[in-house]
Amino acid sequence: MLICRTTGTVVSTMKHERLHSRKLLMVRRSAPDGTPNGDPFVAVDAIGAGEDEMVIVALGSAARETDATRASPVDATIIGIIDSTAVGGKVSFAKSRERSA
Repeated sequence: MLICRTTGTVVSTMKHERLHSRKLLMVRRSAPDGTPNGDPFVAVDAIGAGEDEMVIVALGSAARETDATRASPVDATIIGIIDSTAVGGKVSFAKSRERSA
């Protein structure tokens, strides 16, 4: 699993039949504090994430283990929205602090 930030939406008028009605989001791998540290890629949103949210992304065969993606040609699925992260007991990201900034 990866920590990522959603950076935008992906619109696709032609896609695999199992992806119809599935929201696709552009995500970018991030450090636990939210600092971007990877290239953007597309992930299926299985939980209703929005733009500019810190999320957990499952990759590979694990990405196809949700009700929304089972038997689908998917290798990246958003499976969680992050409220906060802490490293060494110190909070490095908090959604509530980010919203108030």
